[in-house]
Amino acid sequence: MRQPKLLDYLLLTILALIWASAFFNIKIATYSFGPVTIAFLRVFFGAIPVLLLCYFKNIKIEAFSKDWHWYAMIGFINLVAPFFLIAYGVKSVQSNLAAILMSTTPLSSTILAHFYTKNEKFNFVKTIGIMIGFSGIVFLFSDNLLIDENNFISALLILLGSTCYVIGGVLTLKISKKKNENVTGSILIWATIILIPLVSFIEQPWELTPRLDSTISVIYLGLVSTGIAWLLRFRILVTNGLIFQSQVSYLIPIFGTILSYIFLKELITFKVLISLIAVCVGIYFVRKADYQKTI
Repeated sequence: MRQPKLLDYLLLTILALIWASAFFNIKIATYSFGPVTIAFLRVFFGAIPVLLLCYFKNIKIEAFSKDWHWYAMIGFINLVAPFFLIAYGVKSVQSNLAAILMSTTPLSSTILAHFYTKNEKFNFVKTIGIMIGFSGIVFLFSDNLLIDENNFISALLILLGSTCYVIGGVLTLKISKKKNENVTGSILIWATIILIPLVSFIEQPWELTPRLDSTISVIYLGLVSTGIAWLLRFRILVTNGLIFQSQVSYLIPIFGTILSYIFLKELITFKVLISLIAVCVGIYFVRKADYQKTI
């Protein structure tokens, strides 16, 4: 991997902005669409740029190969479940809170990796990071102005969505030798297949008359926040490696909070700021431990 250049940092910032912008767009999408429809349209539109890339690069899609059950399982856990849970939760919770709750993914993955991998065990620095990060989330839940008995469960569902990403990441290790584009294309195909009957029976989106802003947001979520963002992530991973790419974790909750304020005028309380700082500090300690292990 080469030393990061200005362009690499620019691309990392763009990736963080794209992923952070997903949260307020999910909020706008919920004005017209149900959570299952949002999940379906995200994977459907998200599959388009990924599958086009595979076609032009002659990358074989193995969605229906002998490993189809892995793709189907990862598609459900890594895409269907979190996309649904986040959309369901954001309907009742501010999108800036969702950005902070979802940013716990590196912390949760560190805990899961300790139990399910051989070389990702806890050390003192990681433990401190996890404790600081999750203390910020506990503090966030004490913000009675933004999280109360009416949306407490919704906030927990968003947190569960972040855990689904982590479990999906662990399952992806089972097929880690395959090309990233193939894996992403295959799980997007299976996520679409899984969601077609669900969206047809539960929400019947063809009967909707959606608002223009909701329609734009849900298309953006699919094409940009899902499809193009994953392709950009591939580029950064190949060029600069996982440690560099993982720095996006610091930026997503920060950008998510700022964008939610700009576009939705969402309230930013003192507890939101403290929780945001705690999560970012926690991620820093976890990433620092990973970096030290690689040098």
